[in-house]
Amino acid sequence: MQRVLITAGAAGIGREFARAFAKTGAKIFICDIDEPGLAAMEKKIKGLIARRCDMAKRSEIEALVPEAIAALGGLDVLINNAGIAGLTLPVEQYPPDDWDKVLAVNLTAMFDVTRLAIPALKQSKAGCIINMSSVAGRFGFANRSPYAATKWGVIGFTKTLAMELGPHGIRANAIAPGAVAGERIRRVFAGRAQLSGRSLEEVQKEAFAQQSIDGFIDPKDIAQLAVFLASDAAKSISGQVLPIDNDRHRA
Repeated sequence: MQRVLITAGAAGIGREFARAFAKTGAKIFICDIDEPGLAAMEKKIKGLIARRCDMAKRSEIEALVPEAIAALGGLDVLINNAGIAGLTLPVEQYPPDDWDKVLAVNLTAMFDVTRLAIPALKQSKAGCIINMSSVAGRFGFANRSPYAATKWGVIGFTKTLAMELGPHGIRANAIAPGAVAGERIRRVFAGRAQLSGRSLEEVQKEAFAQQSIDGFIDPKDIAQLAVFLASDAAKSISGQVLPIDNDRHRA
């Protein structure tokens, strides 16, 4: 039975991660700032443990990770899913405090969760870290500077983890989704439309024109990719960035 810790597991992709791993019989611990969402997940998935944690606060992370490891009885799979989109503005207009917030949640929190989880992962027979990057970590994104910077940073962090932890039998990979169906991408497209003076439909059409397969990414497919990466079938895959983006050519 795998013991799995998922950050931002109450909704969206994180919720699908929890559902997918639950179907494999895994023991799951999720955290989020969405307390109603956490309560709903505890009701829906038998045995799932849910706790509130603000990923922008190191003190809360430092309390949560040891609690999660103790509750799970160890740790086999860490999924660093927490992240925020940030504002849609050019660099010269971007508020520095908002830049700091995106970096804190998307990159620094990933560092903190991971460094605290590594000792437990070293005790696992098949430790695995899955970090959520983005198509923005492959191409960059105009008017989304902190988001793109953090998602590129996630890839560098992931490759470094793979190098450091491989000798301990721990694998680390990053998943880089494209436009994932859900409320977040609608907000991003709305911000892009407002900034450019175009309609939401025009923005979406332009985004889909940059990929070979039309449409949004199903978060359930991302969850299935994570299940595969955490399985024995992927025992030789580490240090990789796996796009799931309908063959996106550019941002």
